Amino acid sequence: MLRFISFGSGSSGNCYFLYTDSDGLMIDAGVGVRTLKKHFRDYGLNLTQVHHLLITHDHADHIKCVGSISHDLHLPVYATEEVHQGIDRNYCVTRKVDPIDRHFVIAGETISMGDFIMTPFSVPHDSSDNVGYMIEADGVSFCIITDAGRITEEMAQYISKANYLVIEANHDREMLMAGPYPAHLKERISSGTGHLSNNACGEAIAQHMSEDLRHVWLCHLSEENNHPELARKTVEATLRSYGIIAGKDIQLDVLKRTVPTGIFELV
Repeated sequence: MLRFISFGSGSSGNCYFLYTDSDGLMIDAGVGVRTLKKHFRDYGLNLTQVHHLLITHDHADHIKCVGSISHDLHLPVYATEEVHQGIDRNYCVTRKVDPIDRHFVIAGETISMGDFIMTPFSVPHDSSDNVGYMIEADGVSFCIITDAGRITEEMAQYISKANYLVIEANHDREMLMAGPYPAHLKERISSGTGHLSNNACGEAIAQHMSEDLRHVWLCHLSEENNHPELARKTVEATLRSYGIIAGKDIQLDVLKRTVPTGIFELV
């Protein structure tokens, strides 16, 4: 059985864990090693269950602990060449990824790794590069899209294949525009290489989901420009306008910024 945990989802640090009875895959490494060890113990798990580490992009909240985690656990780190270069340049990453642990992915090219089959795909964002991941294991497909300025045709195709979907609902546009951020930052966030709004997230799900989509988690919520219940209600209302009822047609949850989710079983 495939299981999923979020250990953090937001600008303070992002880290997700998918695992089977015999294999484990971590996505992003923005949460500290000590914190992860505690979280793993709290759930009766051990960090040695992680065998692969995937990185979406090279912003600090996704990579600040990648070198330490990789070195301590002897983990291969999978990222695009541009993202690996960005990790080397990022001063927030105090320990870099050892050369022997660097593995390069290319958008659209599928890789088999243990119990998992993984395909990266391009996601527009103002980082060195950015990918989402479609991950298949135990007969189910899990798709993650974070830090996305817009939904492309390629991304829509992967959403349509997902049984389980983690997708960004970063901000409420009215809160962003009325808030204290300077104009250039508001423009950056709302641009096509920034972050998805609650409305855009809801539209992406409603327009591209298939009948096989079972569960959606909203990720990477802004602390300043969003609220969990606002994100949920906005996405629920958008889905309802398409005749899709959250809680009936699909399950909908909001991932917490700094607190683990608990374990979800993906069947």
